[in-house]
Amino acid sequence: MIHYSLLPLNTSGPPNWFMNSIAFWGLIMLGFMSIGGFFMFRKFLKVLPMRDGKSKLDWQNYWVEKSRSLWTEESKELLQLLVQPVPKAFRDIAAHSIAARIGQIAVESGASQVTKDHVIEGYIKATPKRDHSYLEKTLKRHEIDYARFKHLLQ
Repeated sequence: MIHYSLLPLNTSGPPNWFMNSIAFWGLIMLGFMSIGGFFMFRKFLKVLPMRDGKSKLDWQNYWVEKSRSLWTEESKELLQLLVQPVPKAFRDIAAHSIAARIGQIAVESGASQVTKDHVIEGYIKATPKRDHSYLEKTLKRHEIDYARFKHLLQ
C-alpha cells in the first residue's frame, strides 16, 4: 500500500525548462511572422495604385509586354547571368522587375532590340547599390565593357 503522505507534492506547475522552451519557440514564431508580414506588406504596397491609376506591378507588366518582341537570346542570357546571386525562390520575380526597367529603357530610346547596353543600364537602375559590385565583377569576368555606365555605379 502506498502512503500518499510520503509522495512529494509538486504544486509549482510545469518545470522551468519547459516554460523557457515554450517562451523561446514563441519568440521564434513571432520573428518568422514578422518577417513574413514585412514581405507581404511590401507586396501590398506594390499593388496600390499610384496617381496615374496604375500600380507598380501594372507598370512592370506593361513594360515587359511592350518590350517582349525586342528581346534577343543574347540579352535574355545576360539578364539570367546577372540575376544568378538572387535566391532561386525569388529569381523569377527579380528578373521580371529588372526586365521591366530594361524594357522601359529600350522602348523609350526607340531601339529595335534590347542590347547589352540596355541590359547593363537597366540592371543598374533597377537594383540597389549593394548589387552593383556583383555586376562589376560579372562584367569583368565575361570581358564586357561597361565604361559608359561608370557614372551610374557611383
